[in-house]
Amino acid sequence: MPGQARFVLASASPRRRDLLAQIRRVPDAVIEPSIDESVPPRELPRDHAARLAREKCLAVATRPEAAGAVVLAADTVVACGRRILPKAEDAATTRKCLALLSGRRHRVIGGICVRAASGRLLERIVTTSVAFARLTDADIDAYVASGEWQGKAGGYAIQGRAAVFVRAINGSYSNVVGLSLFEAERLLALAGLGAPGDAL
Repeated sequence: MPGQARFVLASASPRRRDLLAQIRRVPDAVIEPSIDESVPPRELPRDHAARLAREKCLAVATRPEAAGAVVLAADTVVACGRRILPKAEDAATTRKCLALLSGRRHRVIGGICVRAASGRLLERIVTTSVAFARLTDADIDAYVASGEWQGKAGGYAIQGRAAVFVRAINGSYSNVVGLSLFEAERLLALAGLGAPGDAL
């Protein structure tokens, strides 16, 4: 579209780039935001996801290379009740996450923030309920051995081998992967990157 603003993705996640490619939303630039992602005491999962998405978006939007661009940022939180599960960086953390998720429902909360070229911020929160089957020690051992948990919120990737753990899902599947395409497409359209469906 002539005169359309540049599109910048504020994320280092290859999963989010792949998801956007499914709807032909290919960023003109990808810039990794540098923010503190630690969880303050008593911050609720929904508030945490929204805050980090906003902070990521603003951190990139203020950089010279993103001037005048539409900037999209997102954050994914896996929560059991009020508890926010960490991004798994080691096998011990992964085992603890999977043991906690085993045989119960949890929520995957996605925060999305888009900065329009005008400077306006557009924000959404998407919540998906995921029910895991009861996992055996052998299930957990095999998944840990796969290594695909590395860097994943809650210690699993639904688009990978962990798909066999999922008994039921209620809500957006792409949100669990890393970005609700339904909401992202509509926010990008509102920000000036064409009407919903133009990217298809």
